[in-house]
Amino acid sequence: MTIIDDIESRLTHHGDKGNVIYRHRIATRITHWTWAIALFFLLLSGLQIFNAHPELYIGKQSGFEFDNSVLSMRAMQAADGKVDGYTTIFGQSYKTTGVFGMSGPADNPSYRGFPAWATLPSYQDLATGRVIHFFFAWFFVAAFLVWFVASLISGHLRRDILPSRADIRGLPKSLSDHLRFRFHHDGRYNVLQKLAYAGVLLVIFPLIILTGITMSPGMNAAWPWLLDVFGGRQTARTIHFVCMALLVAFFLIHIFMVVAAGPLNEMRSIITGWYRTDPEKKEEHTA
Repeated sequence: MTIIDDIESRLTHHGDKGNVIYRHRIATRITHWTWAIALFFLLLSGLQIFNAHPELYIGKQSGFEFDNSVLSMRAMQAADGKVDGYTTIFGQSYKTTGVFGMSGPADNPSYRGFPAWATLPSYQDLATGRVIHFFFAWFFVAAFLVWFVASLISGHLRRDILPSRADIRGLPKSLSDHLRFRFHHDGRYNVLQKLAYAGVLLVIFPLIILTGITMSPGMNAAWPWLLDVFGGRQTARTIHFVCMALLVAFFLIHIFMVVAAGPLNEMRSIITGWYRTDPEKKEEHTA
């Protein structure tokens, strides 16, 4: 009996528990945790790199003579001499002192896009941030390739990730069940999970990898067509940033859903592969 089994036995009656099935293969579990670790370091080091120039553009060029900025996090001085942090999105500025643009103690503020606690290293060090970022980027890419090949061979991609027509027809009911926190533990991914995982694994992951490659001058020499595909290095940087923001949003929703659906069962399945299904409903017999 595992530790999780022991905890479950204390929380539920034996007769109320369903069957335990093998849900996640080892390749899925290893790549899941590899991505979790890699993305943690990629996020913090990526924000360190962003802070070197906390502004995003659309187009192939940027500079003082261009007006193509879509996001900036800067400290600006008002007419009264007071300095505050501002985040500007599509020309609309918002005061974000303490978080974006300017953060830290009032007597010794730091003028930077993201605050020190959100970057790696915490102090401004572009060179170290780039070393960390590129190191974990290759782990991320390797894990993606392993997962993709393994999923094709095992049928995991077709069976569990790509939604079928029947899944799409059941989308309204699945959405309604989730809004009412009614979860069905039958060992299969529901249509919302499939759509979310397909979006992350087959759209966001490839995009974040390709836009990252597009920002590399060395890769531009080898694959110059990437600059045309993504509309230039500056647009690729913006898309890369948006993908990162979407992954953070997915992570927060993912953690919330794991807790809501039953964290013990969900964690066991992604650690050991074994998952407990709902107990079978017994038919009621009337005289």
